Amino acid sequence: MKKPELLVTPKSVQHIEELISAGADAFVIGEQRYGLRLPAEFSREDVKQAIQLAHSHGKKVYVAMNAIFHNDRVTELDEYLSFLNEVQADAVIYGDPAVLMAAKAAAPKMKLHWNTETTATNWYTCNYWGRKGSKRAVLAREINMDAIIEIKEHAEVEIEVQVHGMTAMFQSKRSLLGNYYEYQGKALKVENRTQEDNMFLHDKERENKYPIFEDENGTHIMSPNDICIIDELQELIEAGIDSFKIDGILKSEEYITTITGLYRKAIDICSKDPDEYEDIKDELLQQVEEIQPANRSLDTGFFFKETVY
Repeated sequence: MKKPELLVTPKSVQHIEELISAGADAFVIGEQRYGLRLPAEFSREDVKQAIQLAHSHGKKVYVAMNAIFHNDRVTELDEYLSFLNEVQADAVIYGDPAVLMAAKAAAPKMKLHWNTETTATNWYTCNYWGRKGSKRAVLAREINMDAIIEIKEHAEVEIEVQVHGMTAMFQSKRSLLGNYYEYQGKALKVENRTQEDNMFLHDKERENKYPIFEDENGTHIMSPNDICIIDELQELIEAGIDSFKIDGILKSEEYITTITGLYRKAIDICSKDPDEYEDIKDELLQQVEEIQPANRSLDTGFFFKETVY
């Protein structure tokens, strides 16, 4: 049985070394100027070092360019893509067709992963972008297991699915927190919510707390729970899903590394011996629960719900 790639979001170049030891196959990194909701900022020098380190271990690095671009940044795309081509990034993650068009001119051999986070809900759309030049489609988080498997059956591109971590519920290009504190006459420099990971919207009626993440692309309201399907991977592996993503946004390096190791174990065992996986999957879930932050419950996202989009 084919093993899916285990894709992780590291928090530093040094963290990549730990994640390689834990079993990660590939990494998503980038600059906030071009990428959405990244757990950490990677400068150009960091990107170069990360790629060199990953490649020395036979691993891959994908660079996020999935921000929402306006006219003022479109002229920067060619130059940044040329840089990524020069340092041998394995792929660029994009949502805006402007990146696709720029890549055709500046880095025509660069692999492209289409990721809008919301609109990859059917195989026609995935294949449309595949025929435009994309090698992979990152599926929306709001579709269920049956839909994912059906998409994979008809897909002409690789399929990536998030299996762990929080998801975005809302985005505004405005720095809402910074604007609010400025209005209140309080000084709050908002650069990266990875440094301010205790900001929440509190829904008293539902007793939910929604984490707030701010970066250069604006304000992002995140889900109150974390997806975790470490004990429900078999159908996805049997369907041949190409990549499983662990999103480490607003999580510590230690947490991301431990989670990576547990999913590595789950994937390896399930791919080799599904019966053994059936015997240990509850134990794996329990180990995740033991390190889960007290204010972050685990659930299975939309994997087993009626898709409502």
